[in-house]
Amino acid sequence: MSVIYLLISISIVLAVTFLYVFIRMVKSGQFDDDYTPSVRMLFDDELLKETNKNQIQITEEKQV
Repeated sequence: MSVIYLLISISIVLAVTFLYVFIRMVKSGQFDDDYTPSVRMLFDDELLKETNKNQIQITEEKQV
């Protein structure tokens, strides 16, 4: 029975440690995405073409 208490206490300490490290890394900007915004501008034209194509299809359907 004492082994269960030991394992539970170790798992709680480990979970709290991981939570602390995760929060610290998020606050320091470790998970900020610096790459995608610089690449997103390369695909803006494709997104606009798809949007225009969808709008043309919608207007054609409304006219019919």
